[in-house]
Amino acid sequence: MIQRDLHGHPLSGADATAVEHYERGAALLRCYLGDPLADAQAAITHAPAFAMAHVLAAYLNLLGTESAGLAVAHAHHSEAAVLPVTEREALHIKAVGHLTQGRWHAAGYVLEDLSARYPHDLLALQAGHQIDFFTGASRMLRDRIARAESHWRDGMPGHHAVLSMLAFGLEECADYTRAEAYGRRSVELEPRDGWGWHAVAHVMEMQGRHRDGVAWLSADKQVWSEGSFFAIHNWWHLALFHLGLDQVDEALAIVDARVLGTASPVVLDMIDASAILWRLRLRGIPVGNRWQALAERWLAAGKESIYAFNDMHAMMALVSADRMGDAQGLFEAQQRALTVSSDNCDFLREVGIEATRAMFDFALGRYAESAERLRKVRPAAHRFGGSHAQRDVIDLTLIEAATRAGDETLSDALRRERMFVRG
Repeated sequence: MIQRDLHGHPLSGADATAVEHYERGAALLRCYLGDPLADAQAAITHAPAFAMAHVLAAYLNLLGTESAGLAVAHAHHSEAAVLPVTEREALHIKAVGHLTQGRWHAAGYVLEDLSARYPHDLLALQAGHQIDFFTGASRMLRDRIARAESHWRDGMPGHHAVLSMLAFGLEECADYTRAEAYGRRSVELEPRDGWGWHAVAHVMEMQGRHRDGVAWLSADKQVWSEGSFFAIHNWWHLALFHLGLDQVDEALAIVDARVLGTASPVVLDMIDASAILWRLRLRGIPVGNRWQALAERWLAAGKESIYAFNDMHAMMALVSADRMGDAQGLFEAQQRALTVSSDNCDFLREVGIEATRAMFDFALGRYAESAERLRKVRPAAHRFGGSHAQRDVIDLTLIEAATRAGDETLSDALRRERMFVRG
């Protein structure tokens, strides 16, 4: 008997028990809850020839930009590549293959075609959406999902995830009114959809609605945070809102309890930790020895450059913790990465190397040099990934670097620009 997923797609090599695990893992991933990888692995244990279970496990090891996940993803890709599969599944396997080689853009193109043919394939939409995020493809964050949206209706399993992804894509395209509406609707349909909470938080951050942001994320903290592996990022947003209101004590309390307190070894969580501590540093707010433990976690995550956006945040921690030897090691790792054929080479050349060096220069008091580097890359900063809210650290550092360098003309111009853009 042919097994099918929730939306009728055939699942090659699966049995009923394996499908239950696969669907549970996919549902957890859509909400960023629990341990979806455990369910993907359980599905493989029950049905070793279950191609889409291997695909799900591979995506979960790839879309966190963790160096340790690459070998595992390679293994799952190798297993899936020799299995008999459908056209849809073959496209997933092809996309995974590109990702294991660092070909983010190529993987995104494959999933774009897959979603056009199979608009109810939620895993393809979600993996593609994440790739658009990591490559800074703001328009595709919206358009990939917009192409599929009209195929969906209320009551269809997973519809909340389509709405939350569309909400984030709309926000990254500055369509804030519709973004907030879709984000709120996604949370109404599924209160534990962490991406929906996150999309609305982004709208409020970009509009400078700090009080609204505190109210939004404070109302149901347990709902969006309990059991969520995306919770630290949403706590980060809440800390940003408090910082925007000059409520430094409240922001630090969240940093200590929720962002740093978990000592998470996950790279995406460490990015948030670096980003909030760096913002405090820009304000001249002392953070004690918080940088030291974070720098250790960055070093434990790996010393190679596999994603330039991570490098910039790792540098913030290393140089702030006075780990100058390790900071130099990161520069050397970036140079090694330039010799490897992957999209990260472009991320590094276009933005990453200069942005990482700018953070190093700033920490050493070379403010004019830092400002000059950031001015070079700022117009193209989206090309190395992240969201507008995350990349805002580049603007904030540029403003402070210009100020400390004594370039009052540039500093004043940048502040006026910021006031205009943020309303």
